[in-house]
Amino acid sequence: MRDGLLDPRAVLLHESAPDRAAAIRRCGQALVDVGAVAEPYIEAMLERERTISTYVGEGVAIPHGTNASKEDVQRDAICVVRFPGGIDWDGEQVTLCVGIAAKDDGHVPLLAALAEILLDPDRARTLREANEISQVMKELTA
Repeated sequence: MRDGLLDPRAVLLHESAPDRAAAIRRCGQALVDVGAVAEPYIEAMLERERTISTYVGEGVAIPHGTNASKEDVQRDAICVVRFPGGIDWDGEQVTLCVGIAAKDDGHVPLLAALAEILLDPDRARTLREANEISQVMKELTA
């Protein structure tokens, strides 16, 4: 995955949320906090989720905004937010959210790189069970 996409400040490993919407808001706020997106992007992430679930399997969801929200993206970035207690994601149990912000078609290579990592059971497990920011940084910037 391209350097500069993951700011260590956007890796949150011990979060909790009462529901899917709160988890998505937490991801969006992490992207806002590192200057990747403007505040309205969070609502666009929720809108995307209402349209189609961002659950991708193996306890992982990849929330991201709508095409219309690209103007709220300052730069391509991801956040990694871990919810050790799990969140009900429309009947699925999610423990890891990887939020994506991308201008133009920047999300395509991002999704491809994430898919490659998540399809490897060992790498996916490392991310789901990470307790140290350095573990996540190593896995996603390798």
